[in-house]
Amino acid sequence: DLVVLARLLQPEDFGIVAMVTAVTGILDLFSSAGLSMATVQRSTINNEQISTLFWINILVGMALGLLCFLIAPLLVAFYREPRLFWVTATMGAGFLFNAAGVQHLALLQRQMRYVALAAIEFSCQLTSLGIGICIAIAGYGYWALVAAAVALPAIMTVSVWVATGWIPGRLHRNVGIRSLLHFGGTITLNNVISYMTNNFDKFILGRVWGATALGQYGVGSQLINIPTSNLNTAIGGVIFSTLSRLQNDAVRFKSYFLKGYSLNVSMTLPVTVFSAVFAEDIIYVVLGPKWADAATIFRLLAPAVLVFGVINPVVWVLWSSGRHMRSLKISLVIAAIIIVACLAGLPYGPKGVAIGFSAAMVLWLIPHLVWCLYGMTITPLDLFWAASRPLLSAIVAVVLAYAAHSYLSPLQSPFFHLVVECSVMMAVYPCML
Repeated sequence: DLVVLARLLQPEDFGIVAMVTAVTGILDLFSSAGLSMATVQRSTINNEQISTLFWINILVGMALGLLCFLIAPLLVAFYREPRLFWVTATMGAGFLFNAAGVQHLALLQRQMRYVALAAIEFSCQLTSLGIGICIAIAGYGYWALVAAAVALPAIMTVSVWVATGWIPGRLHRNVGIRSLLHFGGTITLNNVISYMTNNFDKFILGRVWGATALGQYGVGSQLINIPTSNLNTAIGGVIFSTLSRLQNDAVRFKSYFLKGYSLNVSMTLPVTVFSAVFAEDIIYVVLGPKWADAATIFRLLAPAVLVFGVINPVVWVLWSSGRHMRSLKISLVIAAIIIVACLAGLPYGPKGVAIGFSAAMVLWLIPHLVWCLYGMTITPLDLFWAASRPLLSAIVAVVLAYAAHSYLSPLQSPFFHLVVECSVMMAVYPCML
């Protein structure tokens, strides 16, 4: 959707929506209240408990929709941009749509119906993209992004209701959900802190440097994060569900996690390394020449994304084993480090912020792994061994791809360059691995 809509819309359109989503995205984290994770992680759970969690999600979604409407004037005043009012108010409808499908989605994950989940997600993404494209072609600019964002949770909720066939009962009291609420609340707070941390750079750039700079930075950041975030989400859902079932079997727990971790880094690391080296060709071919400034951001954020590819899967271990409080403390430390780094780079514009963000994450890598895995059978050395082979293979492959790029440099076709670079990478990397 990013690739198609980026060719139909202007950087300013993305900047307008990014100003809103940098704030409303935080509220969206509360629509599930972490209760989907609680449903999946719990060893045993009954229908009364799930029904009660469903109605709690609905109440939270309604409250967030109203809150979204109330904060719209504040965003208009903060950014000095009147168009943000109705964008923010419209985005609020997505909260209720999302909340209505939280427990149904959790049931599909708990039942490990991953084929159904994949089919639903793909079809919903495709449908919402079609809606956005139609509105963009009609000339409504940033409203295409808003419509696609609101349509996605609405279509997703209808789909998971049909797939599960589960109809919630009434709200119950005294059914033993206190521990579920505690787990869900901690996960939600963790996600809120992580979201605010990962979007702080965009928030301050929009305030200081404006919509155009934010649009270039935001699109570059979003594009470089696609492989890591999408694969981590897809694989993470499977692994979290399975690790939750194995949390009392230390040997199988470690074995299964390391297999999943190896699979994840084997797919994310080569894509990130390749993207960093050939940023200009990728941006030109995928987004077009008007996004040239995003290529620099794309490359400067690659080290941070590389670190995220190594450390993000560790959260599966913490949450599935009930160490959610440790995860929360770690998130608070990461937030402080990244905020300081981004503020240090802010006077130098988008490039300075990207450099600060990446430098902070690279320095944090080893302390993060040591803290996360303290007192567990899984060690940082296990992770480094699992990640070293795909990383080394990716480096060798990208060096050969760059040699081919240099040989073809007289040819002025970025598309042809990218085809050759990808071909070399895809041929060498699996052989090395």
